[in-house]
Amino acid sequence: AMSKSAVKISSDLLSNPLCEQEPSFLEMVTAFDTAMKRMDSFNQEKVTKGTPECAGCCWFSSVFPSLNMAVKRREQTLQDYKRLQSKVEKYEEKERTGPVLAKLHQ
Repeated sequence: AMSKSAVKISSDLLSNPLCEQEPSFLEMVTAFDTAMKRMDSFNQEKVTKGTPECAGCCWFSSVFPSLNMAVKRREQTLQDYKRLQSKVEKYEEKERTGPVLAKLHQ
């Protein structure tokens, strides 16, 4: 979607009347438009190389092997956070005594 938006922006720039008035601007915008179209076709090619079920995720996993590990670490951290959050909620519901306040602070 991002590369499609970039192609749309470059096309809109090409239709700008300023391109007709300023040849150097037209040259820059044309180069930008060509680059955005190439980027879009490259992205589309890479996304469609994956299986239909994963829609390109297989390709991303092979190019960015740390991505899978980062997702697993995030999931583990999220589980830890939820576990600790439930402990905090339990201590907040209890009577505010010295030991409870100490554990809550901890």
